[in-house]
Amino acid sequence: MKFEKKSLKFLEKYLNTASPTGFEHKGQEIWMDYIRPYVDKIEVDHYGTCYGIINPEAEFKVVIEAHADEISWYVNYITDDGLIYVIRNGGSDQTIAPSKVVHIHGEKGIVKGVFGWPAIHTRSANQNEPTPKIENIFIDCGAVSKKEVEDLGIYVGCMITYPDEFFEMNDRYFVCRALDNRIGGFMIAEVARLLKENKKTIPFGLYITNSVQEEVGLYGADMIADTIKPNIAIVTDVTHDTTTPMIEKKKEGDQKCGAGPVVFFAPSIHHTIRELIIDTAKTKKIPFQRAAASRATGTDTDAFAHSNGGVPSALISLPLRYMHTTVEMVSKEDVGNVIKLIYETLLKIQPAMKLKYH
Repeated sequence: MKFEKKSLKFLEKYLNTASPTGFEHKGQEIWMDYIRPYVDKIEVDHYGTCYGIINPEAEFKVVIEAHADEISWYVNYITDDGLIYVIRNGGSDQTIAPSKVVHIHGEKGIVKGVFGWPAIHTRSANQNEPTPKIENIFIDCGAVSKKEVEDLGIYVGCMITYPDEFFEMNDRYFVCRALDNRIGGFMIAEVARLLKENKKTIPFGLYITNSVQEEVGLYGADMIADTIKPNIAIVTDVTHDTTTPMIEKKKEGDQKCGAGPVVFFAPSIHHTIRELIIDTAKTKKIPFQRAAASRATGTDTDAFAHSNGGVPSALISLPLRYMHTTVEMVSKEDVGNVIKLIYETLLKIQPAMKLKYH
């Protein structure tokens, strides 16, 4: 799929804007500005989940959803010598931290810092060589005292993000931190754009939903599901490309970047919606893969499925390499095919369709 220039410009700006869990506002503003021409109405809830609505008066409601937040760190403790210890905000990976540049979002603006680490020369003589742990990684922002750190506007509770930015690699991959899951926000926004530009009419209310706080417990989706009260929810998130080294396929399944969207099988996945998605993929000749989750999918799908007495929900995932690092990678072709699969599936949904198993 060839992407529109305006779409790629939006994607780059959206990914490069820090939007950590609980602090998603700036990214959400960019997202809302982009979808505004393609929807009839935009709403925002108290915690920052945004959704654009097509046909807001319709009684039957369908959600397509992604989550807007990215993992980050909190300032947790400042030493007398001006070093900063952290705690996670979401599933931040301590093993990638040493030598990374960070942006500390202080009260006076962004302050640069680095995750320091003892030099190899000083570690090699130690048979118990230290490994990065949450207890021993620390940030050096060039200050020599706690007061100096605070004078920079840095206090306990300040957010810390990585500044790594978007690029394309070998004309095959998008690479960036926070592809999990702002690429999902991009994909559902593109679905809204295509519906508008192709002048498609749909016989239901469509709620293009970009939820907050997924990385800490699916909380944004849990809240917005109760607000919207949808009849159907189709969620998109990322899943692991399991073809790279050190991943056990017997445990993680067999999914690959470039082989198409991943349709999930799990207790929270509604059979009727899943089969509609698979039938659509087959009919429209969209390549797809299958994956299974034994209890929960670990995505916002679970929050929607378990809300409001049970909402028929399904999950279309995008294969991704190196999740929760600063070099997350997704196939451009897969991104296009997820957009196409959601779009084509929506065109097949009818309010009168039978959703109960019996």
